[in-house]
Amino acid sequence: QVQLVESGGGSVQAGGSLRLSCAVSGHTWSDAYCMGWFRQAPGKEREAVAAIDSEGSTTYVDSVKGRFTISEDNAKNTLYLQMNSLKPEDTAMYFCAGGETCKDYWGKGTLVIISS
Repeated sequence: QVQLVESGGGSVQAGGSLRLSCAVSGHTWSDAYCMGWFRQAPGKEREAVAAIDSEGSTTYVDSVKGRFTISEDNAKNTLYLQMNSLKPEDTAMYFCAGGETCKDYWGKGTLVIISS
């Protein structure tokens, strides 16, 4: 059974940094896969934040470009999201997801709160 478990969320002031982690277990990805971070703020729809594919190519939503970095450690089966220069509008529940479509499996989320 595939499990994704996020950690690293918390409450920080604007301008601060956080690193989210997503530990993945019970999986055997095919040669082509995608891992990503999504977020959902109160009253808003879930949005894709960043993704990385099996070739290491990365994509970001415009609002986080230059501030967030997605990476993975295949040896540790862990996905990361380094978040710098955080803004109050980054406040949300952050989820990791992965699979052949990048949305096959989901974690339960970790809460990020940015105060001004």
